[in-house]
Amino acid sequence: MNYKKFIVPGVIIIVLLLLVGWYVSVRNNLVTIDEGVENQWAKVEVQYQRRMDLIPSLVETVKGYAKHESETFENVTRARAGLTDAYNAANALQGGASEANTSEEALDQYNNAQQSLGRALSIYVNAVREAYPDLKADTQFTDLQTQLEGTENRIATERGRYTDVVKEYNVTVRRFPASIVASISGFAVKPQFKADAQASQAPKFTF
Repeated sequence: MNYKKFIVPGVIIIVLLLLVGWYVSVRNNLVTIDEGVENQWAKVEVQYQRRMDLIPSLVETVKGYAKHESETFENVTRARAGLTDAYNAANALQGGASEANTSEEALDQYNNAQQSLGRALSIYVNAVREAYPDLKADTQFTDLQTQLEGTENRIATERGRYTDVVKEYNVTVRRFPASIVASISGFAVKPQFKADAQASQAPKFTF
């Protein structure tokens, strides 16, 4: 029996099997990293949502306290209006938040709305502090203050972790030869958060 005629087909089959095995391995790794990015993005969203949920409670607490005051403080009213606008703008984007990490434009829009909300929240709380200094003794208000401080810190932490996993993912997607598999399988580079100069530190709610 002439075995030589099977050598070339055999080598070709082995090479094809190795290529298929390599492709499957690389693709599975991309899927794992991609899921890690999605999971971390979900954690960022959770913290943003936590802040959104706390704001109405904060406003209602201040409104309830303000009923005891005979004077309307213009700075609080103005600050609350700015907070409301920022809240509504961020809330309007909540529906598409899960897709924000797939488009640089969408992520920028979402990020800008959340940063504006953070700044407006800081302005509002500072205005309340000046207008109602005795409110710092209210248990409900101080509890909300603590929760807001914790939320801002959690947002910064989860965003930092998101940046790290996206960096790992993007490096994998762009590095040859994995970039070939990524291109064939539809794994595109994901956008990163762009830091805002005013958002380098979490808003401080000091009373």
